[in-house]
Amino acid sequence: MKKIFDLIPVLISLCLLAGCSQRVSDQDVLKNAQFSKTITWGIESDVRLFSLTDVRDYREKGFDVDVAKAVTKEILGSRGQAKFVLATAQSRIPLLKNGNVDAVIATMTITPQRKKLVNFSHPYFAAGQSLLVRKDSKIKNVHNLKGKTVIGIIGDNSVEVIKKIAPQAKVVQMQDYGQAVVALKAGQGDALSSDNGVLYGLAVESPTLEVRGGTFTHEPYGIAINKHQEKFERAINRAIENMKHDGQYNRLIKKWFGRVPGFNYKTLYN
Repeated sequence: MKKIFDLIPVLISLCLLAGCSQRVSDQDVLKNAQFSKTITWGIESDVRLFSLTDVRDYREKGFDVDVAKAVTKEILGSRGQAKFVLATAQSRIPLLKNGNVDAVIATMTITPQRKKLVNFSHPYFAAGQSLLVRKDSKIKNVHNLKGKTVIGIIGDNSVEVIKKIAPQAKVVQMQDYGQAVVALKAGQGDALSSDNGVLYGLAVESPTLEVRGGTFTHEPYGIAINKHQEKFERAINRAIENMKHDGQYNRLIKKWFGRVPGFNYKTLYN
């Protein structure tokens, strides 16, 4: 789940970059990448399991990073290189529109609003809203929330989803995930609800917690590509499909999520 105000700074930045964006749209990104043997990716640096800077060597590591590297090799061959530029939720679309990066892979949910600004690849991760609970909890899924207290994050639209799906649950909101996890462990809430990708990362950090119930919303992640780059978009989609067919995709899923409490990669991704 992304904050509901995510697009406001994006739209402001796009207005400032409008002239440059027009020049970028005229370029053939795939042709340039084939010439340079490099694809430049916008990635995050603070999302555990997907793209997190390792303080030991200051390199970004995670599922998104490995998918970007694999897609690069699929498109450009064994000599292809993936270059990374750090982005935030606010800067990733402006970086793409300005030509600073060729594509963005950053836990980015495919939404109608964002599709007005950029194109997306086929989904590469089945994201959606889920539940994080204590391992001794009797809550199995969203249907068990009647009379329970569900923790949400201020500004996250997961709060409104819970109110609609489980109207008989009490919803309390916390300032950030750190506070939310402390409250959940202390019994101040029965479940924490947010994007499953975020919750998987929290589960890894907290052995007493696990993700349950699968996803009860459909909000898949996609790779963002500039408008008018159909050849590059098709190349990325072919790369994703090839990775799924040859087992490479499942190996990456197993690598990053195989030991996450509550994540059944065999059921979901084989």
